Amino acid sequence: MSIIKRIKHFMRHKPVYASISYMNASDKLKGKRIVVTGGTGGLGLAMAKRFVAEGAHVLIAARDEKKLDKISKELHCAALRLDVTQVETFDAFLADAVRMLGGIDCLVNNAGISLHEYFETVTPEGFDAQISTNLRGPFFLTQKFVVYMLENKVKGHILFISSEVGETADIRPYAMTKAALNCLVQGLAYAYAKRGIRVNAIAPGITATAMTGYQSNGDLTVWSNVIGRAYLPEEVAELAAFLLSDAAGCISGQIIASNNGSTVNARWKM
Repeated sequence: MSIIKRIKHFMRHKPVYASISYMNASDKLKGKRIVVTGGTGGLGLAMAKRFVAEGAHVLIAARDEKKLDKISKELHCAALRLDVTQVETFDAFLADAVRMLGGIDCLVNNAGISLHEYFETVTPEGFDAQISTNLRGPFFLTQKFVVYMLENKVKGHILFISSEVGETADIRPYAMTKAALNCLVQGLAYAYAKRGIRVNAIAPGITATAMTGYQSNGDLTVWSNVIGRAYLPEEVAELAAFLLSDAAGCISGQIIASNNGSTVNARWKM
């Protein structure tokens, strides 16, 4: 489609909404003890809700204590303040989380930021902020969690929320952090498979969250998504719940794109 045709199409398009389906809650996570970083909004909140519905004991972690208190009461789950850029707090955080949940089986590394900048406008401060939040923090939190699992002979799962941009060529710091996470996922999965530790990542397309600026109850039109709309956090949460369940026991080292094939290298792409 030519640029002129795209512009004309954009100018007359009707709002796009989503109609999605859920599996019935089946206690597939009953007894699981799950920590979700960035758990007060967007994907993190949607996953926490789904995990609770599936019978898990959930602890949400984030920086905003007021939001943590409000949402933990709504979901009837535990909550702890955590800034993933403050690596020096991770030992105390995990100790408190273990005490509050009675142990931890699963860690969901969801917290992240994107500054949505172009290559020409990237600043050292913005670069460092994204590296620290999206890569350095999850790396060292996972390191601490793996040590805990090994010392306590815990078998469980580590899930990273990556992005479809981590699977493609890109020149932004955000994409670089996600590509690095994908590498880490595969390395960890191979290294610790025999110790009963599974590691996977979900790589969503553009999803309706505060970070992307799309609202679940608003116009979801996204021309760059292959189906023309933003995805909903609940769609990602459905996949996350399956991956953390024992039904996915043979799945490890996978970066699962939830984007309807947008990043498939098809030669007929337009």
